[in-house]
Formats: sequence, C-alpha cells, structure tokens
Amino acid sequence: MEGELVTPGQVLGKASQLKAGKGAYVSTENDTVYASLTGFRSLVPPPSDSVDQRSTVEVTGHKAHGAVPQPGSIVFARVTKVMARTASADIVCVDSKSVREKFTGIIRQQDVRATEIDKVDMHLSFRPGDIVRALVVDGLSDIRGLRLHFSPSLIKRIVTSPWPFALSVGIIGLSLGDARAYYLSTAKNELGVVTAESAAGGTMVPISWTEMQCPLTGQVEPRKVAKVGA
Repeated sequence: MEGELVTPGQVLGKASQLKAGKGAYVSTENDTVYASLTGFRSLVPPPSDSVDQRSTVEVTGHKAHGAVPQPGSIVFARVTKVMARTASADIVCVDSKSVREKFTGIIRQQDVRATEIDKVDMHLSFRPGDIVRALVVDGLSDIRGLRLHFSPSLIKRIVTSPWPFALSVGIIGLSLGDARAYYLSTAKNELGVVTAESAAGGTMVPISWTEMQCPLTGQVEPRKVAKVGA
C-alpha cells in the first residue's frame, strides 16, 4: 500500500511485478522484494517508453537510522551460538558503520568456506564470542511473521508438527524475538574470524588459515581464520 510504514525484512511485493529501488532489495531465493530499512513505501511508475513496465518500489526513511545489512554488505558480527550446521551471530557493524537495531546473522555450513564444504565442522570453525568478518548473501526476512524461505514440503511438516513453532524456530536456531536475520558467508580468504579470546582470556593470534594460538598459554584452537589485509 502506498505510504505504508514498513520495517526491514517486510515483503513489498514480487520481483515479477516490481523492481527494487532505494531502501529495498530482491531475494535471490524466492524472487521477492523486501524492505531493507524502516520507512514509508512508495511506487515510482516506469517511463512510458520503457520496455520494462514494472513500477519501482522504494522505502524512504522517516527518521535517522543506523546502518542496515543488505546483500553484498561486509559486516562484523559477534558469534552467539554454534550448532552442528549453523552458527548465529549478532551483527554489530555494516560496511564500517555501526548498527542501531538488532540484526542476527546466520552462517550455514555450506557458507563457511569455498572448498570441501562437506567436511566443514562448525565447532572447529567458530566459537561463541568470536568476532567474524562476513559477507551478507541474503535475508531471512521477518521471522516474527514466519516469512521464511522454506520449501512447501518443509512448511507442511512444520504446520502438522505437534510443536510447529518450536520446530520452525529450532531448524534455524533462532528465537521468535529475532525479527530480522541475514545469511552470512565467510567463504573467502579475507572473511572469517578476526578476533577470538582463548579459554585463558588472552586475545588469540592467527598462526594459519585454520588455527589461532593463545599468547598466554600457547594453546592452539581451531578457527576459520580471516586473512588480515587480503
């Protein structure tokens, strides 16, 4: 609706009918246009002589706001939970700008590194408290509205489950309070853990692509290490 107040992750329409303008982006997984910031929705009609007759949907911020992750953004995030197939993290910085809202990042097993994906062990790649540099590859949309990128068969299983909400949340490891989340990738040399604290409380030093060492005890711990200066 024209002039409607929208929030990050809210659906604005289908990419087959609308083009994403400022304050909006298209998800590559389901060809849906989402808002990337809080503001008012507006439609810009196409030029009469344009071959593409889709209108452009834009979101104009109604007040000053902090940085908002978008596909292609480089973010810094603090890891909060590590599970068998995913790691969750709180995004604290987007393209060198701090955030003012809570954004959750999800690193999937297949997005940790570019090679030997099937051999990735999440617990050997990240630990809670680590600071990672990552690339935003897509948005999970609005979790409170359950507008997630699930296949029809998975949705059917969730709906028919005795605990649909618990199951749906457990699959991606998030609580219902996490309203805006993004898929993150560390599958490049310059992406991965940049800061980590050892069990002894020391700031660890990278010694290889896959290991960091505590300067206090000499203990070596596994990580997916980011190459500094890459």
